[in-house]
Amino acid sequence: MALQYITQCALIFNLAFSAIAHGDHQQKPLHEASDWATKHMEEEHHIGNFDPGAFFSLHDYDSSGAWTADEILRTYGLEDESQKDVPKEKRDEVVNEIMKLADADHDGQITHAEWMQFNKDGGKLPDFGLGPGHHGDDEYEYEIHHFEKYHDENTREEDLTHPEDIAHFKKHDQEADEEEKQEKLNRMPIVEQNIPQKFRRNS
Repeated sequence: MALQYITQCALIFNLAFSAIAHGDHQQKPLHEASDWATKHMEEEHHIGNFDPGAFFSLHDYDSSGAWTADEILRTYGLEDESQKDVPKEKRDEVVNEIMKLADADHDGQITHAEWMQFNKDGGKLPDFGLGPGHHGDDEYEYEIHHFEKYHDENTREEDLTHPEDIAHFKKHDQEADEEEKQEKLNRMPIVEQNIPQKFRRNS
């Protein structure tokens, strides 16, 4: 997992560096006619200059060389908490449509070669009306969709008063409390809560 995470980070860095080298110093407003993949890369990754191979690798989350149904759902943000109410029928529509477009041999996955051929033929990922596709962890999503828009490196802790800031750090505190509680349990020779009541000693 750690190696995959490092690989993904390195790829994002290289793509971002490439964008800067080509003069994309600031994120540009999106034109209404922009295809979904371009919108996704600009809004989710702040990358405006990329090629099909880089897009494929960035969204091949397990580095297997092929996109599965789960990876398609993740790319479209359908594994994000904000999309938990999207019905199964819509999720199936997304997967089936993408497979129909790019899975040339109909084996239930899209290989790198199939993706490159799809793009060579002028294929574009459709917009299903589900937004730009949030698929980072909570920290990444907060950083890219809130902090970068409304704060900067000079922001003080006492200035983080937006509802999004409060919710984000409240979750941090809850996670820290849970970790502390688990550490205390791990230090106990016997975890009393795991013993059925009828077998506990009466103190």
